[in-house]
Amino acid sequence: MSDLILTKTRLFEGVWEGILTHQGEGNIQPKIEVTHLEKALPGVEVTELEDRTWAIRVPIPVEVITDGVQTFLIHEVGRDEMLGSFALMSGDALGYDIRVEMTLLREELDMLKRAFRRHCLETT
Repeated sequence: MSDLILTKTRLFEGVWEGILTHQGEGNIQPKIEVTHLEKALPGVEVTELEDRTWAIRVPIPVEVITDGVQTFLIHEVGRDEMLGSFALMSGDALGYDIRVEMTLLREELDMLKRAFRRHCLETT
């Protein structure tokens, strides 16, 4: 089990952000690598916040955003253990996702509610 714990904080404006915490003994300076399709992403930032805590920022390159599910793996260089991962889903692959179907149903329901209210106002 790893003595490093990675917690996602947000994905905002194309940058994945998280907090890395060291739970073990000793002082370390983690070297984090994020890969997509076995290629390291450029621009990964590791900023020390306080004792045993670091902010991780991973800018997502525009060229890796395509239809389907894109998975990114986060690990410390030199260890075989993965610290975390995140995925982006876009395009036609989402057409069959139940969450997309629910969003479409909600939008259609809102449209029907507006039309019904308009009809009620016009007929009174």
